Amino acid sequence: MGYTRDDLKKVVDDLKQQRDEIHVQLHLAKAEVRDEWDKLEPKWEDVKGKMASVSKAAGQTAESLAAAAGLLADEIKQGYDRIKKAL
Repeated sequence: MGYTRDDLKKVVDDLKQQRDEIHVQLHLAKAEVRDEWDKLEPKWEDVKGKMASVSKAAGQTAESLAAAAGLLADEIKQGYDRIKKAL
């Protein structure tokens, strides 16, 4: 899926909201859900960093960074969906 800067900002904003909601519920979660969360947290930090780079970059570099951040955002969303189903 291709992302524009605006698309990517919306995806990241949606992920942040979903992440915050899940984090509140995590204290009641099972160990396997916590493991999934622990795997996703470094990816979340990575996508935030890529988003900052996309905001600063221009041209082809920005498109490449947006594509990479978009793929990572998709992966995080899938992981968050798995966690929500387990809660």
